[in-house]
Amino acid sequence: MERPSSLKEHLYFLETQLLKPEIRKSQSEMDKFIADDFIEFTSSGKKKNKQDCLNGLAVPKMECFHFAIKELSSNIVQTTFEIKDHTNSKVSLRSSLWKKQADGNWQIIFHQGTIVQS
Repeated sequence: MERPSSLKEHLYFLETQLLKPEIRKSQSEMDKFIADDFIEFTSSGKKKNKQDCLNGLAVPKMECFHFAIKELSSNIVQTTFEIKDHTNSKVSLRSSLWKKQADGNWQIIFHQGTIVQS
């Protein structure tokens, strides 16, 4: 894949990497993407931290739609998007906060998913 040319493209790339089964199954890969102080509120109503994610995530087939970003500061960006989970045919609204770390890499610090009622 070509290197993303904009911040939006770069964060879309990072978010979609986190949807890939081969990434979700790898502790070392997940560790690169997730900040140590990460918190997630799952679409099923659970609260998770980085270690929970490193211990293993479900690997459904998912697609990302309607991706947008909002720059909150020079090193914090909110992403919003929808996910179609092809495993259970559910759609969820998603929001993440990404932080540009001192080394220049972006890591996710917060994520929330909310199931869309049909």
